[in-house]
Amino acid sequence: MKARRQAVLLELVDREPLHSQELLRRRLQQHGFKATQATISRDIKELGLVKRAGDGAYQRQGVEAANPESARNALEHAAAEFVRHIDRVQQLLVVRTGAGQAQALANAIDRARLPEAVGTIAGDDTILVITKDGRRAASLARRLEHYAGL
Repeated sequence: MKARRQAVLLELVDREPLHSQELLRRRLQQHGFKATQATISRDIKELGLVKRAGDGAYQRQGVEAANPESARNALEHAAAEFVRHIDRVQQLLVVRTGAGQAQALANAIDRARLPEAVGTIAGDDTILVITKDGRRAASLARRLEHYAGL
């Protein structure tokens, strides 16, 4: 029973972004498994699941975002949570976040492999996003501002 529950748990985290143990418990219940929070916590530890930096969803350790759509979802979530302000200087974006949040957001931007972005450099609360040209910088700034609700 434990092996089957853990196999279903892995399938679930591979398929959709699950951000909490409660959500994992509900999804397992939908698949016919009754598990307590303590059981799920042990399963997470035994399976080596970790939370993604970008959106906090559980994933297998060392696994990149499974597909472009989940990477974009992770970016949307991270931008909504972390972006405080964006300034554009020609083809460069300077993105301000809260303290300690720049690395997670830069990672989400890089993993999303956006056509506008060439790469990122992150500090503690500031990210430099390099884009291909000014037009793409403006487009990316609008997209991130939309995600962040600015």
